[in-house]
Amino acid sequence: MKGHLIIIEGGDGSGKATQTELLRRHLADDGEFVKAVSYPDYDSESSALVKMYLRGDFGTDADTINPYAASAFYAVDRIASYELKWKRFFKDGGIVLADRYTTSNMLYQMIKIPGKADQDAYLDWLWDFEFKKLGLPEPDAVILLDVPLEVTERLMSERTGKTGGTTGDIHEKDREFLRKCHAAYVGLAAKYGWYKIDCTREGVLRSPGAIHEDVYALVKGLI
Repeated sequence: MKGHLIIIEGGDGSGKATQTELLRRHLADDGEFVKAVSYPDYDSESSALVKMYLRGDFGTDADTINPYAASAFYAVDRIASYELKWKRFFKDGGIVLADRYTTSNMLYQMIKIPGKADQDAYLDWLWDFEFKKLGLPEPDAVILLDVPLEVTERLMSERTGKTGGTTGDIHEKDREFLRKCHAAYVGLAAKYGWYKIDCTREGVLRSPGAIHEDVYALVKGLI
């Protein structure tokens, strides 16, 4: 009996980890069979190439790094996590909550590619590669934590790096890259039918608890 795979997506600093954990706790309190995972899986050896990529070992300009190669780094990390950590749980009917997934590759790597036709070709390739060739489960729902660009930029200016250093990874360092990401989320959400949660009111970030109530209500209606 296949379970449910719910993805929590959003830009850097949007609160994905917080909302994933709040949702996990709430569903567990409801008696649901639930597990949370996060990507990249920084605690696993499978994320070694991802760490090298984000640290800038292959180049410090994100736009110049081959999007297909970068996508493969992340895909290998995901398939290792799936096979070792949650495949049986999912197939036994569990609810899996993922902080990022293939959906992040769709966004971060697609925007490196000029031209809509080539971007669409990349998205088709990625879908086939991860969900058909590798056999990763397709998401049942993707929840986008929507934060206005100006708020995201403010949050990122206060953030320290996850992969070493004090100024963030090669994506976080590039403000133009963040702006392109934000614009592209709109198209991806429309193309793939993602759900959107507004995380601000009049330019002010809502409390984690208030955002969680919206996320929880949405997910309870889906499972």
